[in-house]
Amino acid sequence: MKILFISDIHGISKNLDKIRVLINDNDFDKIVNLGDSYYCGLSIKGELEVNPNAVKDFLTSIKDKLISLRGNCDSLVDIEKSDFPMYDSILLNVDGLDLHCTHGHIHNVNKSSKLSNNTILIYGHHHIPYIKESDSNTYICIGSVSLPRDEHGPTYAIYENKTLTIYSLIDDKKIMEKRF
Repeated sequence: MKILFISDIHGISKNLDKIRVLINDNDFDKIVNLGDSYYCGLSIKGELEVNPNAVKDFLTSIKDKLISLRGNCDSLVDIEKSDFPMYDSILLNVDGLDLHCTHGHIHNVNKSSKLSNNTILIYGHHHIPYIKESDSNTYICIGSVSLPRDEHGPTYAIYENKTLTIYSLIDDKKIMEKRF
């Protein structure tokens, strides 16, 4: 199974054309949006064009393969107006692995007391990509497609053949990878 992960769009449609090309050039079985789809807040200070309707149109256009999660900035009104369901979390059983997907504001590398051993947790929320192991668990933050907070710039991730790889959206270079 081949899965594309994106996160933290925050109503900014700027990079979604690049994601669309990526989708058109690959045969993804699923596309997982890890939340914070529409809300941008005051943090962008007018530097980026916010167009939540364009984000909704993009997500709706891929809804046949889309699994969309609710982030801490996604409102109930946004969820009700979306043409696809938004979940708090999902569990994907792929290649004998359990991939626990969430936004990252409730469960992440710093907040994981309720997770069982050998958990693979995939999320966004922090806007900084990383792969960390703690105890017997693996924590993967894929970063943000729109509002990166580090030198990597906008990022996305692809899972395929028991490997999750985080890429730069700017040049599609591999940033980091975890083989399970």
